[in-house]
Amino acid sequence: MSFKETFVSIYRDKIHREGADRLLEYLMSPASDFFTAPASTRFHGAHDGGLVEHSLIVYDCLVDYLSRERVKKLYGMDYSDETVAIAALLHDVCKINVYKKSMRNVKDETGKWTSVPYYEFEDDLPYGHGEKSVYIISGYMKLTREEAFAIRYHMGFSGNDDVRNVGDSFEMFPLSFALNTADSEASFYMEKR
Repeated sequence: MSFKETFVSIYRDKIHREGADRLLEYLMSPASDFFTAPASTRFHGAHDGGLVEHSLIVYDCLVDYLSRERVKKLYGMDYSDETVAIAALLHDVCKINVYKKSMRNVKDETGKWTSVPYYEFEDDLPYGHGEKSVYIISGYMKLTREEAFAIRYHMGFSGNDDVRNVGDSFEMFPLSFALNTADSEASFYMEKR
Protein backbone atom coordinates (compact mmCIF):
# COMPACT_ATOMS: atom_id res chain seq x y z
CA MET A 1 0.00 0.00 0.00
CA SER A 2 1.39 3.43 -0.93
CA PHE A 3 1.80 6.26 1.58
CA LYS A 4 -1.17 8.03 0.00
CA GLU A 5 -3.36 4.93 0.24
CA THR A 6 -2.32 4.37 3.86
CA PHE A 7 -3.00 8.00 4.77
CA VAL A 8 -6.43 7.99 3.12
CA SER A 9 -7.31 4.67 4.77
CA ILE A 10 -6.42 5.88 8.27
CA TYR A 11 -8.08 9.25 7.65
CA ARG A 12 -11.35 7.69 6.48
CA ASP A 13 -11.32 5.09 9.25
CA LYS A 14 -10.57 7.48 12.12
CA ILE A 15 -11.78 10.99 11.20
CA HIS A 16 -15.57 11.42 10.92
CA ARG A 17 -16.07 15.01 12.00
CA GLU A 18 -18.28 17.32 9.96
CA GLY A 19 -16.15 18.82 7.19
CA ALA A 20 -13.53 16.05 7.27
CA ASP A 21 -14.60 14.76 3.85
CA ARG A 22 -14.20 18.23 2.32
CA LEU A 23 -10.71 18.57 3.82
CA LEU A 24 -9.69 15.19 2.40
CA GLU A 25 -11.11 16.20 -1.00
CA TYR A 26 -8.91 19.30 -0.87
CA LEU A 27 -5.82 17.30 0.11
CA MET A 28 -6.43 14.95 -2.84
CA SER A 29 -7.27 17.72 -5.33
CA PRO A 30 -5.00 19.33 -7.93
CA ALA A 31 -5.05 22.46 -5.73
CA SER A 32 -2.93 20.61 -3.13
CA ASP A 33 0.44 18.89 -3.41
CA PHE A 34 0.11 17.20 0.00
CA PHE A 35 0.81 13.71 -1.35
CA THR A 36 3.76 14.69 -3.53
CA ALA A 37 5.40 17.50 -1.51
CA PRO A 38 8.56 17.08 0.53
CA ALA A 39 8.44 17.57 4.31
CA SER A 40 11.33 20.06 4.21
CA THR A 41 13.88 21.62 1.88
CA ARG A 42 16.89 19.70 3.13
CA PHE A 43 16.20 18.04 6.47
CA HIS A 44 13.73 15.23 7.19
CA GLY A 45 11.61 14.03 4.30
CA ALA A 46 13.33 16.24 1.72
CA HIS A 47 12.05 14.17 -1.19
CA ASP A 48 8.91 13.81 -3.27
CA GLY A 49 6.18 12.37 -1.05
CA GLY A 50 8.12 13.20 2.11
CA LEU A 51 5.24 15.19 3.64
CA VAL A 52 2.70 12.37 3.60
CA GLU A 53 5.39 9.90 4.70
CA HIS A 54 6.37 12.17 7.61
CA SER A 55 2.73 12.59 8.62
CA LEU A 56 2.28 8.82 8.79
CA ILE A 57 5.47 8.34 10.79
CA VAL A 58 4.33 11.01 13.26
CA TYR A 59 0.99 9.20 13.50
CA ASP A 60 2.73 5.90 14.32
CA CYS A 61 4.99 7.61 16.87
CA LEU A 62 2.04 9.37 18.54
CA VAL A 63 -0.04 6.18 18.70
CA ASP A 64 2.95 4.39 20.24
CA TYR A 65 3.68 7.16 22.76
CA LEU A 66 0.06 7.40 23.89
CA SER A 67 -0.18 3.61 24.33
CA ARG A 68 2.46 3.57 27.06
CA GLU A 69 1.23 2.61 30.51
CA ARG A 70 2.98 5.54 32.23
CA VAL A 71 1.54 8.04 29.74
CA LYS A 72 -1.98 6.74 30.28
CA LYS A 73 -1.95 6.19 34.03
CA LEU A 74 0.51 8.72 35.42
CA TYR A 75 0.01 11.52 32.89
CA GLY A 76 -3.66 10.84 32.21
CA MET A 77 -3.30 11.16 28.44
CA ASP A 78 -6.30 9.43 26.91
CA TYR A 79 -7.44 10.68 23.52
CA SER A 80 -9.90 9.39 20.96
CA ASP A 81 -8.61 7.73 17.81
CA GLU A 82 -10.07 10.68 15.90
CA THR A 83 -8.13 13.28 17.92
CA VAL A 84 -4.88 11.33 17.54
CA ALA A 85 -5.39 11.01 13.77
CA ILE A 86 -6.29 14.68 13.33
CA ALA A 87 -3.30 15.94 15.32
CA ALA A 88 -0.72 13.64 13.74
CA LEU A 89 -1.91 13.37 10.16
CA LEU A 90 -2.72 17.07 9.75
CA HIS A 91 -0.10 18.86 11.89
CA ASP A 92 1.95 19.90 8.82
CA VAL A 93 -0.74 20.83 6.27
CA CYS A 94 0.90 24.26 6.43
CA LYS A 95 3.54 22.80 4.09
CA ILE A 96 1.12 22.31 1.20
CA ASN A 97 2.22 24.16 -1.95
CA VAL A 98 5.27 25.85 -0.39
CA TYR A 99 8.16 23.80 -1.77
CA LYS A 100 9.15 24.48 -5.37
CA LYS A 101 11.59 22.31 -7.31
CA SER A 102 14.55 24.15 -8.76
CA MET A 103 18.03 23.35 -10.00
CA ARG A 104 21.43 24.47 -8.78
CA ASN A 105 25.02 23.73 -9.65
CA VAL A 106 27.20 21.80 -7.23
CA LYS A 107 30.55 20.07 -7.52
CA ASP A 108 30.42 16.30 -7.54
CA GLU A 109 33.01 14.09 -5.82
CA THR A 110 35.41 14.55 -8.75
CA GLY A 111 35.16 18.35 -8.64
CA LYS A 112 33.02 18.60 -11.76
CA TRP A 113 30.08 21.01 -11.72
CA THR A 114 26.72 19.33 -12.17
CA SER A 115 23.14 20.54 -12.04
CA VAL A 116 21.10 18.93 -9.25
CA PRO A 117 17.49 19.40 -8.13
CA TYR A 118 16.63 20.98 -4.81
CA TYR A 119 13.63 22.55 -3.11
CA GLU A 120 13.05 26.23 -2.54
CA PHE A 121 10.63 27.48 0.10
CA GLU A 122 8.07 29.93 -1.25
CA ASP A 123 5.02 30.59 0.92
CA ASP A 124 2.14 32.58 -0.58
CA LEU A 125 0.32 32.46 2.77
CA PRO A 126 2.99 33.38 5.35
CA TYR A 127 0.88 32.74 8.43
CA GLY A 128 3.48 30.90 10.47
CA HIS A 129 3.85 27.17 10.90
CA GLY A 130 1.55 25.48 13.41
CA GLU A 131 -0.89 28.37 13.37
CA LYS A 132 -1.17 28.08 9.59
CA SER A 133 -2.04 24.39 9.90
CA VAL A 134 -4.75 25.23 12.44
CA TYR A 135 -6.04 27.96 10.12
CA ILE A 136 -6.23 25.64 7.10
CA ILE A 137 -7.90 22.79 9.01
CA SER A 138 -10.38 25.15 10.66
CA GLY A 139 -11.58 26.25 7.23
CA TYR A 140 -12.99 22.74 6.78
CA MET A 141 -13.76 21.31 10.20
CA LYS A 142 -13.86 22.36 13.82
CA LEU A 143 -10.93 21.45 16.05
CA THR A 144 -11.15 20.95 19.79
CA ARG A 145 -9.11 23.41 21.81
CA GLU A 146 -6.59 20.69 22.70
CA GLU A 147 -6.21 19.62 19.07
CA ALA A 148 -5.68 23.24 18.00
CA PHE A 149 -3.02 23.85 20.66
CA ALA A 150 -1.27 20.56 19.90
CA ILE A 151 -1.04 21.38 16.20
CA ARG A 152 -0.14 25.01 16.87
CA TYR A 153 2.76 24.11 19.20
CA HIS A 154 3.90 20.81 17.66
CA MET A 155 7.32 22.39 16.96
CA GLY A 156 7.82 22.82 20.71
CA PHE A 157 10.80 24.88 21.78
CA SER A 158 12.48 24.58 18.37
CA GLY A 159 10.11 27.10 16.82
CA ASN A 160 10.15 30.87 16.98
CA ASP A 161 7.53 31.06 19.69
CA ASP A 162 7.68 32.67 23.11
CA VAL A 163 8.95 29.82 25.28
CA ARG A 164 6.37 30.66 27.95
CA ASN A 165 3.58 29.99 25.45
CA VAL A 166 5.10 26.65 24.47
CA GLY A 167 5.54 25.59 28.10
CA ASP A 168 2.05 26.76 29.00
CA SER A 169 0.60 24.82 26.07
CA PHE A 170 2.47 21.66 27.14
CA GLU A 171 1.18 22.06 30.70
CA MET A 172 -2.41 22.98 29.85
CA PHE A 173 -2.84 20.69 26.84
CA PRO A 174 -0.73 17.53 27.22
CA LEU A 175 -1.47 16.50 23.63
CA SER A 176 0.81 19.42 22.64
CA PHE A 177 3.72 17.74 24.40
CA ALA A 178 2.80 14.31 23.03
CA LEU A 179 2.59 15.58 19.43
CA ASN A 180 5.87 17.46 19.82
CA THR A 181 7.48 14.28 21.12
CA ALA A 182 6.12 12.24 18.20
CA ASP A 183 7.13 14.88 15.65
CA SER A 184 10.64 15.11 17.12
CA GLU A 185 11.05 11.34 17.20
CA ALA A 186 9.93 11.09 13.58
CA SER A 187 12.09 13.98 12.37
CA PHE A 188 15.30 13.22 14.24
CA TYR A 189 15.31 9.44 14.57
CA MET A 190 12.85 7.73 12.23
CA GLU A 191 13.50 9.68 9.02
CA LYS A 192 16.79 9.93 7.22
CA ARG A 193 18.15 13.49 7.24
